[in-house]
Amino acid sequence: QVQLVESGGGLVPPGGSLTLSCVSSGSIFSNRAMGWYRQAPGNQREWVASITSGGATNYVDYVKGRFTISRDNTKKTLYLQMNNLKPEDTAVYYCYQFPTSRVSEYWGQGTQVTVSA
Repeated sequence: QVQLVESGGGLVPPGGSLTLSCVSSGSIFSNRAMGWYRQAPGNQREWVASITSGGATNYVDYVKGRFTISRDNTKKTLYLQMNNLKPEDTAVYYCYQFPTSRVSEYWGQGTQVTVSA
């Protein structure tokens, strides 16, 4: 069983920045592809960004150039640096470990990000 614990959410004004962190309890974090999803009120959960075990990254179009996903395998921690935040970025952000043929997927409990003046 893997536990993913997010932190770093909060209230920021438009144009502000936040960095989310996700600490994994998994023993082989470095071999796992990881991602961030978000869910705004009334909306479905949506993919935001992902990073492979080798460090390759992908982003949904509307966060490209503003968000950066990264990982520190020595700390078993996933990050999401969010800059130039907009009100439409308001959501609960979830850390996600992608499944493999042998390992299930895992979700964190979520951290609230609110962008408002």
